[in-house]
Amino acid sequence: MIKVMSIFGTRPEAIKMAPLIKALEKDERFESIVTVTGQHREMLDQVLEVFEITPDHDLDVMSVNQTLTAITTKVLLSLEPILQAEQPDIVLVHGDTTTTFAAATAAFYQQIKVGHVEAGLRTWNKWSPFPEEINRQATDVLADLYFAPTNESADNLRREHHDEANIFVTGNTAIDAMRYTIVADQKSDHLSSSSTKQLLVTMHRRENLGEPMANVFQALGRIAEEFSDVSIIFPMHKNPKVRELADTILGQYENVQLIEPLDVIDFHNCAAKSYLILTDSGGVQEEAPSLGVPVLVLRDTTERPEGVKAGTLKLVGTDEETVYDETKQLLTDVKAYEKMAQAKNPYGDGYASQRILEAIAASFH
Repeated sequence: MIKVMSIFGTRPEAIKMAPLIKALEKDERFESIVTVTGQHREMLDQVLEVFEITPDHDLDVMSVNQTLTAITTKVLLSLEPILQAEQPDIVLVHGDTTTTFAAATAAFYQQIKVGHVEAGLRTWNKWSPFPEEINRQATDVLADLYFAPTNESADNLRREHHDEANIFVTGNTAIDAMRYTIVADQKSDHLSSSSTKQLLVTMHRRENLGEPMANVFQALGRIAEEFSDVSIIFPMHKNPKVRELADTILGQYENVQLIEPLDVIDFHNCAAKSYLILTDSGGVQEEAPSLGVPVLVLRDTTERPEGVKAGTLKLVGTDEETVYDETKQLLTDVKAYEKMAQAKNPYGDGYASQRILEAIAASFH
């Protein structure tokens, strides 16, 4: 049996690792061990509950106002005895969080093979997104097996001279997760009636805090004022800076709902019923195309160029006028809207987890 330890710590990682962990549990070729760092405590636990995953090890590293240095140090120190005791054949990490980088480093120090799920994403700009771009580049330096979601991400890895034999194009496990979560008759307080056009907004990135975020909120306020048939739903990140700003700028509009973060089932179903999504989240950029919902990306760079090329995503940045104009266009121009809504999803078919398992099994034989 191949002993696989999956290590993750944030809500987005948990959503994308969950279908893989479910697949590992069902497959008798593997023994599955789950270690969580608890980098995002509350939001992480919500996902574990939905997917019925009970961690074998919980590092519980989260503290108030934690710094990147503190997270990295705590994860490295806490993982060492666990890796020594469990001796997994391979450690799986996901994406680009500080947990990802620290866990890959800890495994490397124990000379344990590392598999990187969602490998090869790049903006080639070390400060955007920060710290994620360097987290994922460093993780790919440490990794042994690369599970690239798309051909473009695999090409990035080839450019960096990683061994072709260890690069696997699998699709994105985010799409696998939606096979569990999307239900036709989902009932939730946050799903608007069909008479209104629902705009779903998520915004949390470090580089967008402060002025960029204020600009976007101003633009949304203008949309709320101008279009009475539009309801804007903003599940607010736990970061108090995000909340204060949203309250100040958007709190006054009746057709804007500032709500607590949604659990993954509510969020996916809310996204599925939305007319348009505005986000700076990477995961949402992958999920929305499979739902046929256009996405305006509130960033100047994206490591998901496939969605932009396919036409499901549009990079709009955080300038107030641009965000306002682009949103207004999709609310008023049916042709422009349909062109984005009908674009093909470039992120896979929902069977990435199975391809990852086959690649792991093959690498041990």
